[in-house]
Amino acid sequence: MKRVAVCAVAQYKCDSNIWHKRFQGMLLDVLEDIQKQTGMHFSEDGGVRSIVSSSDDVFDARTISDNGMTDVLGAHYREEEKMAQESLNALGYAMSIIRSGHEDVVYVAGHCKESQGESRNMCTNLSYDPFYCRSLGLDYTNVAALQARVYMAKSGLTEEQMAKIVVRARQWAAKNPYANATEQVELGEVMYSPMLCDPIRTLHAYPVSDGAVAFLLASEEKAHEYTDNPVWLTGFGSCMDSYFLGDRDLASNFALKKAAGRAYNMAGVKDAAEEIDLAEVMDCFAYQQPMWLEGLGFCGDGEGAQFIDEGGLEKYHVNLSGGMLAGNPIMTSGLYRAAEAVIQLKGEAGEHQASGVSRAVAQSTTGGAGQFHTVVVLER
Repeated sequence: MKRVAVCAVAQYKCDSNIWHKRFQGMLLDVLEDIQKQTGMHFSEDGGVRSIVSSSDDVFDARTISDNGMTDVLGAHYREEEKMAQESLNALGYAMSIIRSGHEDVVYVAGHCKESQGESRNMCTNLSYDPFYCRSLGLDYTNVAALQARVYMAKSGLTEEQMAKIVVRARQWAAKNPYANATEQVELGEVMYSPMLCDPIRTLHAYPVSDGAVAFLLASEEKAHEYTDNPVWLTGFGSCMDSYFLGDRDLASNFALKKAAGRAYNMAGVKDAAEEIDLAEVMDCFAYQQPMWLEGLGFCGDGEGAQFIDEGGLEKYHVNLSGGMLAGNPIMTSGLYRAAEAVIQLKGEAGEHQASGVSRAVAQSTTGGAGQFHTVVVLER
């Protein structure tokens, strides 16, 4: 199959309420950024013909949410496929289009404006079964709290360690021009911030965020037309755990381990802890960062708390973007994770550039308590 290159990425700076611009405007900005970087166009003579978009009907407050943005994706009289799922899956879909030989160049764009809804908890409540679970008021926050309590008991993760994760996230976010929450906080502020949903505190949770991201992918044969410094998409995997919470072991990382295993197998990665230099994980809540790192194979089951104290976050350059805790929209976080991995591998991350990075992993999740996971491996 054809090798797939990331030729360029563009990120819209996240904010908690981009009231002055509709999502179409954000998408137009990232499209024009990609065009400026690569010269990409949509003309009939050699232009891009395949577009993959990522959006969510509930957060966009409309059915067929991609219908409102095809004009700013270049999709007029072209093929446009919507990924109605966490956005990192759009990369996997675009990757398959190129690897199969269907197209040589694919434009990918995702957006989400959480500020449009009255409450993101009301939005995520809709993902639960309407007869047994939705009426209980379940949403991604209170279900994460159930998982946090189980994981803390399993790993020994403490309030102080979660506070360290948040403090570190803000420190890196201050160096990332696309991050939302860049205000610096101290351990005590985090440890004694108001309780959101026990044991999750207010500062343990990511802020409401709006944003948009775009990628240009190409086959190896076409990549040179758009960049002299490609990053290769070498692995992709996804897996969904059981729908009902009672059918799941919330501390098991079942879906993430399966997704990571598939991505690593495709990329030829035998041991993530030995072969991967940088990790971008979707940590909507502080406890998730060490838990997801366990699932990705950087440390053993139940060793995430110890991993933090032993300097694992620094060793593997975890979330140098600030991560989800610094604020990305929930349905677009995966593309932000991959975008950070790309600019790090290209050596274009500026003030927060890591040294010696040659292979990275990006992870995203959606559904309550990490029900569905996606993993992508990227290489120089």
